[in-house]
Amino acid sequence: MSNKINQLFANSKDKKLLSLYFCAGCPTLEGTGDVILAMQRRGIAMIEVGIPFSDPLADGPVIQSAATKALKNGMSLKTLFGQLKEIKDQVEIPLVLMGYLNPILHYGIEDFCKSCVESGVSGAIIPDLPFKDYQEIVKPIADKYDLRIIMLITPETSEERIRFIDDNTDGFVYMVSSAAITGAQKSFDDAKQEYFRRINAMNLRNPRMIGFGISNKQTLEAAQQNAAGAIIGSKFVTLLNESKDADEALDKLFEALKS
Repeated sequence: MSNKINQLFANSKDKKLLSLYFCAGCPTLEGTGDVILAMQRRGIAMIEVGIPFSDPLADGPVIQSAATKALKNGMSLKTLFGQLKEIKDQVEIPLVLMGYLNPILHYGIEDFCKSCVESGVSGAIIPDLPFKDYQEIVKPIADKYDLRIIMLITPETSEERIRFIDDNTDGFVYMVSSAAITGAQKSFDDAKQEYFRRINAMNLRNPRMIGFGISNKQTLEAAQQNAAGAIIGSKFVTLLNESKDADEALDKLFEALKS
């Protein structure tokens, strides 16, 4: 069985994929499975499940406050893996865990990779994982479990490093739209458009997804024109928090993406 992330991109050459992020355990501790199944039902291509952490450096206020709430609700990696296992047989789309290194190290890298496979997770994004540690410590273990570790690039990432990441990772490359923290934006300025064009011209081996700041039709289309698809986080987290119901939050999101 090949990895679901690779399958998704292999089968969707021209599709404009939409991936959503939400924080596990927010708004409710028990709601993780329901949110994932609702997203799958509504045609979301891939889901990023956030592992809440007390000090999320790359995240803006919306995702930080979701993480705080999730931790208060009692969410932990162990709880999350238990919840994912319960719905594993119903989930057909790729799940990617997004979390900081500290909780993963605490859980144990080998145990983390093993639990990912046992609970139907296809990949992980660890924003503060140094590339050297990825190559020397994490990659050999992740490869053993057929788990994709996804790396982020930003407008500040050098061409040399982007090539290096592309050569040494598999799944997709996460293009962060700006060097700032996560959060919704109205439009992408010329500098961001130039960055998208520059990366396009590099003809990378891996497909790319663009995230950070996508919240309306303009930013969504810019991302989907310049990559395999878009990742939306803060906007959906806000809507989910407000409505407490995944279907209602998805309705509102789809509405927002039309304007």
